[in-house]
Amino acid sequence: MMEKADFLAELARLEREYQAEKANVGSYRSEGCSFCSSCMFCTDCANCHRCTHCVECSQCTHCSHCLRSEACHSCAYCVESRHCSESAYLTRCVSCAGCDYCFGCVGLVKKDFHILNVPYPREEFFKIVKRLKRELGLPD
Repeated sequence: MMEKADFLAELARLEREYQAEKANVGSYRSEGCSFCSSCMFCTDCANCHRCTHCVECSQCTHCSHCLRSEACHSCAYCVESRHCSESAYLTRCVSCAGCDYCFGCVGLVKKDFHILNVPYPREEFFKIVKRLKRELGLPD
């Protein structure tokens, strides 16, 4: 029969072993990642689940082609964004949901073509964002 002390000692040993391993359970062709699960083709990510082609992301789930983003869910092509969900083509956004093509926005829901929470016509949006990305040293 296992005693409390034996159980706790074995649990601690398993946790230390897991931490040292930095296992990426069920992941495929992910490099430099740690504690990711079921991710594919990701690089230098941590604690992500079911992401693909992401780079330097952490705590993201079901994301694709994101860069340096954190705690995003079901997002695609987001750059340096945090706590966003079900969105695409966000750059430096925080807590946006259901948004597409936003730059530097915070807390928006179901909005498109916004910069700093202000709406812009599509063509003007892309002109401004192209300039801002170049000035901020962000990828196109």
